[in-house]
Amino acid sequence: MLDRPTPSPRERVVALVEQILQQNAREQRVAVDAELTAIGLTSIDMVNLMLAVEAEFDVMIPPVDITPENFRSVATIERLMGKLGVDGAA
Repeated sequence: MLDRPTPSPRERVVALVEQILQQNAREQRVAVDAELTAIGLTSIDMVNLMLAVEAEFDVMIPPVDITPENFRSVATIERLMGKLGVDGAA
């Protein structure tokens, strides 16, 4: 049996963003530095993304870190996960 490598935090965040886009009938690949609102995420989508990130990484994002800057792109979310101590995050 082949063990599949564990997805990186970046890959996991990209997958979450792509799932939200698919739910809104907007299928597209997500670039790491793409501005999430520019590719179609609404304010409700951003709240859903924040909740999905907390669930995916089993973290609680402190209110002070729930800012547009931290949720601007996959890269900024990945940095936030690193700040919160998620293994492998930037």
